[in-house]
Amino acid sequence: MPCASSRENIMKAAEDLFTRRRIHEVTLDEVARVARVGKGTIYRHFKDKDDLFFETATAGLDELCALLRERTPSRGPFDARLRAMCQQISDFHRARHELIRMIQDHEGRGKFASGAMRARWKAKHRGLEAAVATILADGVADGHLRSDVKTTVLASFLLGMMRTRGHEFDLSSEHAPSIHAVVDLFLHGAAPPRPIARQSNASPIPAARAKNRTAHR
Repeated sequence: MPCASSRENIMKAAEDLFTRRRIHEVTLDEVARVARVGKGTIYRHFKDKDDLFFETATAGLDELCALLRERTPSRGPFDARLRAMCQQISDFHRARHELIRMIQDHEGRGKFASGAMRARWKAKHRGLEAAVATILADGVADGHLRSDVKTTVLASFLLGMMRTRGHEFDLSSEHAPSIHAVVDLFLHGAAPPRPIARQSNASPIPAARAKNRTAHR
């Protein structure tokens, strides 16, 4: 049975190489050298380089799904609970920013366009989506979210907003959208708040008098 520590060493070596260079520039011979294992040991754990890259890039995603279910507060204001959940997702994206960016680029180039790899990638997405949807279901039940849209669809939208925040912005910059801003945008949309209608000080004209005025014109 393959040793778990050798798998971890291989993935650490792969992460170091994949975050510094493009996927096609990294060879399994290099990974083996950095991990201090034989190349055959890599093949005992991973099918090929794409498999190694995928497992390295998505490592911790299952744990994130579990954390969302276990550590997101079950009580308190819904928007605060939503911010706590999004903060955990943001921390994951921040820690694995480069690898997440690379796997998105890999997918965009058609590497995951078909076959088992795309199915695995979609399964990872569905797992995270389901974890988020479970929390959003509470918001639907409490009337904070609309009920005519499936929670999985709402989860997909929210995760898309979080991915955009993590992918398009430098999260250390003051110009990056805050978690609070993302949650507010998700809950209330992009439209500005509606102004409160002002009450007129003029006394309304009774309907009967208004009708008489019209009749005498």
